[in-house]
Amino acid sequence: MRATMMYGAGDVRVAEVADPTIVEPTDAIIRVTYACVCGSDLHPYHQLDETPEGRPMGHEAIGVIEELGSDVASLSVGDTVIVPFAFSDGTCSFCRDGITTSCVHGGFFDGLETGATQAERLRVPHADGTAVVIPAGTDESLMPSLLTLSDVYLTGHHAAVRGGVEPGKTVAVIGDGAVGLSAVLAAKQLGAETIVLMGRHESRTDLGREFGATHVVAERGEQGIAKVLELTGGEGAHVVLEAVGHMPAYEQSYGIVRPGGTISRVGVPQYEDAPVGFASLFGKNVTLTGGPATVRAYLEAALPLVLDGIIEPGRVFDRELPLDQIPEAYRLMDSREALKVLIRP
Repeated sequence: MRATMMYGAGDVRVAEVADPTIVEPTDAIIRVTYACVCGSDLHPYHQLDETPEGRPMGHEAIGVIEELGSDVASLSVGDTVIVPFAFSDGTCSFCRDGITTSCVHGGFFDGLETGATQAERLRVPHADGTAVVIPAGTDESLMPSLLTLSDVYLTGHHAAVRGGVEPGKTVAVIGDGAVGLSAVLAAKQLGAETIVLMGRHESRTDLGREFGATHVVAERGEQGIAKVLELTGGEGAHVVLEAVGHMPAYEQSYGIVRPGGTISRVGVPQYEDAPVGFASLFGKNVTLTGGPATVRAYLEAALPLVLDGIIEPGRVFDRELPLDQIPEAYRLMDSREALKVLIRP
């Protein structure tokens, strides 16, 4: 089959690789019908060391089940399913607590062992606990929005949930990428009345306004902090949703959070050491939370929101390309010529 492989920073190719096979009786094999490039894929695109064997890429997918292991009970060949970016058994103590990304038998796609989603086929471990069936007969036009439930929309939702967004709260979202815009949409769904989107790309912030942002702040650094404080009467935001992952975004977060407020990070952090002392978090009694989105724990509740047309998170896709052109998809997203690229294997 054809699959996307990365061989080093900036070196993305479509390669012929072996078809996936059933390894465990709990596995499923799907034919991927929709995939995409994630903003987090750009981290290895910038930083990956030379990797002669290649690194399989992609962790968001919709596909049709072609083969099932003997122990899979809740799925059928021919089902169209959403595959979250992390697989989980659904039965361990962490899964029962809703922390599915810490499943004791789970893991993440984008690996040599499982393969990845920017490919024609995918092995899904623990298929009963991982894959979620899309109702038969679902309109094809809804598939981009349903694809966002594999990661990007529910990552924004996770940020908002962990941050405690609710009616009456002022929310600031840092980052106008697809996750940041998803966080705006999720915050609106959870009842936030004032939503400040911090981003400087007008085409993206315009969509953010349509998703529910009440204010847009294009300034960064100290100027951005000053602007948010001005908008909030000097108090800051109750909740800051950080959707970037770089240190300047974290520094901006603790600059604009209200005393007693919460910073919720879902941008994959590109650092290990960060300020947590008196001048940053401690002095303002700030809570720091967030982490990999527990997509599987939210997915079934989110499904009818898309199917019933309540939300349309698939609007974050502004380009569509075939698998053969995926190097161009990475280039477009890296250059910010595209917000998020849909891939049709």
